[in-house]
Amino acid sequence: MRVAPVLVAALLGVAPSGAAAAPPCHAAVRHGVLPTWARAGFSDPRPKMPHVLGRKGEIAAVIFGYPLLSPPSENRANKILWVSRRPIKPPDKLRIRAQRMRGGTPVGKHVVRVVVGGPGPSYLNLPHQGCWRLSLQWSGRSDELDLDFVRRS
Repeated sequence: MRVAPVLVAALLGVAPSGAAAAPPCHAAVRHGVLPTWARAGFSDPRPKMPHVLGRKGEIAAVIFGYPLLSPPSENRANKILWVSRRPIKPPDKLRIRAQRMRGGTPVGKHVVRVVVGGPGPSYLNLPHQGCWRLSLQWSGRSDELDLDFVRRS
């Protein structure tokens, strides 16, 4: 029996060209103690906050407005504290390229957000609910993470 190459590629989790398929979008929100390197500015020596770590471990998104809402709430902001694992010099902007995903497949157009001054506090509003894959660049560094935005009720 001959199996179509595209079907074989799909079953093996690779793109037909042989490149690895994108992993499914999944916001791995942790609700425990922040990593030691992400605790600056907190009075509690072991602060517990919802947070997501970048896949490379270079950045943390500490979520003050949890869950993140789309459209944003009138009473509460989608506030995120971006923390770079290593100090940045000189301060540079944090460029966020966000792509909504359905599993490992991009949906719609990507959007770009910029945090002037680099990692630090920001508000992040994205145009639709769902899982968003964020590609982050700052001061010659990069990382990627996924965040969920839920429908505001």
